[in-house]
Amino acid sequence: MDSSDVNANRPLSRDDPAAAHTAPAPIPAQRPPHPDETGPVGDTAGAAPPKERFWKAGRLEPMPIRSLPKAPPSIHILGPTVFLVALGVGMGESYMWPRLVLIFGPEIRWLFLIGVSLQAVVMLEMSRYAMATGESIFFGAARVFKPLMWFFFVTAILVYVWPGHLSAGASAFERVTGIPWQATAIAGMLLVGVVFTLAKVVYNLLESVLSICIGLLVVGTSVVAALVGSFGDLSSTVTGMFAFGYMPEEALSPAWFPVIVGSIAFAGPSGMQQMWYTLHLRDKGAGMGSHIPRIRGLRHAEEQESMPSRGYMFDTDDPAEMHKWKGWRRWVTFDAFVLFWGITMLVTISFTVLAQASARYDPGVAEVIRGGERDAALDAMAASFSAAGSPVFGTVFFCFIALIGLNATLGLFDSFSRGQADMTYFFVPGAKRFSISKLYAFFLWGLIAFGIGVLLFGPADGPAAILDILAFLSTFAMGAYCVVLLLVNNITLPKPIRPGIVSNAVIAFAAVFYLGALFYSLFAYGVVVN
Repeated sequence: MDSSDVNANRPLSRDDPAAAHTAPAPIPAQRPPHPDETGPVGDTAGAAPPKERFWKAGRLEPMPIRSLPKAPPSIHILGPTVFLVALGVGMGESYMWPRLVLIFGPEIRWLFLIGVSLQAVVMLEMSRYAMATGESIFFGAARVFKPLMWFFFVTAILVYVWPGHLSAGASAFERVTGIPWQATAIAGMLLVGVVFTLAKVVYNLLESVLSICIGLLVVGTSVVAALVGSFGDLSSTVTGMFAFGYMPEEALSPAWFPVIVGSIAFAGPSGMQQMWYTLHLRDKGAGMGSHIPRIRGLRHAEEQESMPSRGYMFDTDDPAEMHKWKGWRRWVTFDAFVLFWGITMLVTISFTVLAQASARYDPGVAEVIRGGERDAALDAMAASFSAAGSPVFGTVFFCFIALIGLNATLGLFDSFSRGQADMTYFFVPGAKRFSISKLYAFFLWGLIAFGIGVLLFGPADGPAAILDILAFLSTFAMGAYCVVLLLVNNITLPKPIRPGIVSNAVIAFAAVFYLGALFYSLFAYGVVVN
């Protein structure tokens, strides 16, 4: 950390013993220093008052230096990764990749391995800034160049207001129960809104609910795959991930190359979901996020502590602080490669085994998939699962799809509202008159109202005329956030905690990979992500 940015004295903090009064006896009626205060408290004669220290990052307000909390054990089960898993294990893992395997063989899965591995590294680099400052990556983007942040604000509205995930899950639920999917989807949205409104701390509720849902999905798909599939199906599914360079001629056709590009982008969380992860880290209290109040449900919004106008930085020249930082990096690395990468891989392996088993019992399923009818393909897969084992397997398959829709809806509704509230609170003039919890509720119920209107009066996935634009923006955002990551982590963070050359190289490769494949698909075939 440059000496020009930080003074030599230790920082003041409510949690730092060095912030105590220097006098031998306490001063009556003296309150402890508040983190937002920039001057010394409790000055006494003959003692130099401690000075507030800051880290300057960009042109926005400097970050006061505070103590970094001690990291929890590296090995854990629950954490903010559950949000990424809930958002990432969707139609890509349950439909898009099994579909590609049926068309091109299990060797095509090497592209999935690259996609999900890139996402794991992106997750690590997203966490770097969030845990070091307590700020979201949106705030970091604003520190570099405010229009970067506003691009993501607008993109989120254009892409994520359409209730497509919920509709897919409700449609699968209709096949099981006969209840019209529109009624189920509307009831589901209203239920989500009421639950989030009544929750004392939204994050705590969601982490628990999504952990249960993900556990059911992982265990359930693994059991059904073991009952229906064979060892040969499992072996070809796993070995296919290492057939690097395999690309049949049909895969480069206008009909399938955009599908492959979309499938790579949707290997794990897509669009802005990795960016929202930084807000879940903050509410988890990861790193310097422990100094930031958490979002509450609207019913408890008045109980929220005052939100600071910026994040905080820890003393990167202090060996003890750097030791704690390394502990936090180990914690999030376990999250990225064991929980996120491992669970996502396990679920998609299960669905791929199921798809290969279905093709053995019903060879016609591949032709149905070639026809491009998603609903017909899902029906065919469910029917083949029933033929492979028991009629109950077809019902179970649709239950899995419904559960995936529920997971994605819970995660997306919360994440969208959280991200928009964060950018609005800090960067829209006058927005600080409202608490960030009230802004969260505003965006949540606005999303629900719009979704209900679309379900009742329009196509659930959004107007067909702009679907290509939305798909383009979603994948373009992934390449764009890789560029933003490089800028934020290498410009705004102190040198001791900036990413190394390997991490930077991987993120740069991801940016070229996503943007290059997207624009090649657009200019070579006139088609964007499908």
